[in-house]
Amino acid sequence: MAGKDRDRFSTTTRLRLLGEQTAARVYRSQNRRQARRSRLTGRAAFLALIVCSLVVALAYPMRQYISQRDQIAEQERLSREAHARTEELRDEKARLKDDAYIRRLAREHLHYVMPGETGYTVIDPDAAEVRRGDRGATGRPWHTNLWDGVDSADRG
Repeated sequence: MAGKDRDRFSTTTRLRLLGEQTAARVYRSQNRRQARRSRLTGRAAFLALIVCSLVVALAYPMRQYISQRDQIAEQERLSREAHARTEELRDEKARLKDDAYIRRLAREHLHYVMPGETGYTVIDPDAAEVRRGDRGATGRPWHTNLWDGVDSADRG
């Protein structure tokens, strides 16, 4: 026993016991950290799964909502344009009830003249050149050239 007591109190034995105890504490603390880490990882994975599920579940309704908002804005714009056009047509209708306005339109667009007035038509020389140019390169009317082209295509 005396030898056993001596071993029990020897520095080497005490250091070895101390090292084993420290190693056991470190091992237990690592196990706890890993268990805590794995729990957090599981929680994080579950949270990520929930967030992804919500994103997937809400993606289509949000897309529909945004699309419908765009359609509503477009319809409101069309409605404003229709109201503006309606107002323009009401103004035009009111102007068409005025005889002086009708006379002015007839003079400008239809070249009408009042009884006792003399109407003149001036031919623009530049416009006459353009009309002569309507004949093709052959000097014939365009419709003759067209039919000749149809006939030649039919022969070919």
